[in-house]
Amino acid sequence: MTGLVVEHRESLFSRRLRRRRAQIAVGIAAVEGVLVLVGVVSWWAVVAAATVSVAAYVGAGRWQLSPGVRTATWLAAVSQLVVVLVPVGIALVGLLALAGLVVIAVVALTVILLDRR
Repeated sequence: MTGLVVEHRESLFSRRLRRRRAQIAVGIAAVEGVLVLVGVVSWWAVVAAATVSVAAYVGAGRWQLSPGVRTATWLAAVSQLVVVLVPVGIALVGLLALAGLVVIAVVALTVILLDRR
């Protein structure tokens, strides 16, 4: 047994797509992230695409009877949101690195000022 629930009217393709949807979404997001980093695609275009894809999933995709359509809209929404969150994550990591440098500088300054020699 594979542990998967087979939904009514679900084809072999939609079962495979649903089973691997997280991997596919990360792959799409990786390719699109590289395109954003290289400058082929604008980040604001990605934000607009994420808005449209999330609206499509929430508005129509979740309620579709076709498992393939549900999975495709989920893939589009998740992959676009991951691409949008990558620059936010990079900014947060940068801020944490800067805060770490400030702490190291304060400790070093304290050690130097308290040196009695």
